Amino acid sequence: MASIQKYQDRNGNTRYRVQVYLGIDPLTGKPRRTTRRGLKTKREAQLVSSRLRRDAMTNGLPDERDDTTFKEVYERWFPQYQNTVKESTWATTKRLFRLHILPVFGSYRVKQISMAVCQNAINGWFKAGLTKYHTLLDYAASVLDFAINMELIKDNPAKRVIIPVNKDNRSRKNLENYFNRAELEHFFECLNDDTNDPQANVFFRLAAFSGMRKSEMLCLLWSDIDFNKGTVTVSKTQSRGDNARLLVQSPKTIRSNRTVYIDPKTCRILQRWQLDQRRRNRGNNLVFANENNEMCQPTKPRKWLEHTLKKYGLRHVTVHAFRHTYATLAFEAGASIKSVQDQLGHASYKTTLDIYTAVTDKERNEATEKLANYLNF
Repeated sequence: MASIQKYQDRNGNTRYRVQVYLGIDPLTGKPRRTTRRGLKTKREAQLVSSRLRRDAMTNGLPDERDDTTFKEVYERWFPQYQNTVKESTWATTKRLFRLHILPVFGSYRVKQISMAVCQNAINGWFKAGLTKYHTLLDYAASVLDFAINMELIKDNPAKRVIIPVNKDNRSRKNLENYFNRAELEHFFECLNDDTNDPQANVFFRLAAFSGMRKSEMLCLLWSDIDFNKGTVTVSKTQSRGDNARLLVQSPKTIRSNRTVYIDPKTCRILQRWQLDQRRRNRGNNLVFANENNEMCQPTKPRKWLEHTLKKYGLRHVTVHAFRHTYATLAFEAGASIKSVQDQLGHASYKTTLDIYTAVTDKERNEATEKLANYLNF
């Protein structure tokens, strides 16, 4: 027997409470009931009621003392996870739990968490437009796996949900996030005309003509650059650690540790910027630095870029577009897939090939149009 009641939570949302009769406790001879709150629909309340009665019939009455919450399991799981990854990774994970996962699951007792609860969670993240909804569910599932190891639950309901599919063609949008040759040339004309931070010109020149990542460039040292050979040694990356502090750490993949080649003009621009830095009494070894001779915040290049794009009415692209621009124009210039992969530090050929395919599709379209115009029948 179960009773289901509708109520309003503190935020005015409609929620359901279910109280389920589980049977007579053989130790006390008294009826045992259990209550679940915070359920979003009557259907979910009915499913929870059925599961609780089925569990009681199959496994016996639950231990009343076992009221461990998801948040309590997370607090035991996180230190173990923290020992297996870099600070920037666990800091990001911690932030995702604080902002998105714990507000949904935190107050639930782990034995309360059903497949319906997990399905509602990922549906909510998806509807809210969170691009990492897969990742959020994976992290929640990791905590529930830990609860299984703690013998608090017997299976993981997060692994039975139906994953929403994003029907937007984001890969196509990403492929369009680059400048063609004329757009790139015009961008630098606008940048040279601007009175923005002089570092901006140097930063985007290096980005467009080397394909380096923003995080690699923001911690770049002058000692990493060999002007005689025209090379840059990439061996570190800027990241965020706990409490959003800036870190310099090793790259995520072996491929990211690499030697990047730069052309003679880019070398000359960098050398002039080095002299300009010295005249400005910026004495540290950072290629790009703020007024305090410290690393620039990762948002700084985006501010430089948006300032120029808005001022001159240019097509909107992201900072990452300059890396994509390098790859796209290198392919158009006839560079091999292997040389572009090595320059960009892609761990997989597939990433490089995705860009290559975008270029060759464009060339195929042009070839078809030229043939039709030539035949003209």
